Amino acid sequence: MKSFARVTSPPVVLDRNDVDTDQIIPKQFLKRIERTGFGEFLFFDWRKDPAFELNHQTGRILIAGRNFGCGSSREHAPWALEDYGFDVVIAPSFGDIFRQNSLKIGLLPVQLPEEQVRELMTRDEITVDLETRTVDEFPFELDDFTRDCLLNGWDDIALTLRHEDAITAFEAAARA
Repeated sequence: MKSFARVTSPPVVLDRNDVDTDQIIPKQFLKRIERTGFGEFLFFDWRKDPAFELNHQTGRILIAGRNFGCGSSREHAPWALEDYGFDVVIAPSFGDIFRQNSLKIGLLPVQLPEEQVRELMTRDEITVDLETRTVDEFPFELDDFTRDCLLNGWDDIALTLRHEDAITAFEAAARA
């Protein structure tokens, strides 16, 4: 996974609550096993409406309403958001599984109080800084381990490979 430290971008505002993973990436696009190529299907059904918000905005930071990513546990939803070009999703709350799936691929879910999210929705540009754990002047919480993983681009495989010498030594000793 790529490392992430900071991004400055116009916000892409999706002012809707309870956006579930079925809306983020509909079921008919879940047949693929690779993690790429899902961006073109992001919000597929909604994008048919010419007035849909994402049809008129570009940026790397998505700002949404509460309970973003609720519903089924499909990991394809964060894959589609990342493949579309988003680095960060900001919302007052997230579906728990969506949040974990996002962190595992390097898509940063930032939870802020609703008043702060509303304020950010009005801005022309915002900066998310993982090193200082801030969105502009608003601090957000993220545990140290997860922050270090994102800053260094360490997914589960990369974390395991950091111990490759010890693993190789163990396997050699086990064979003997």
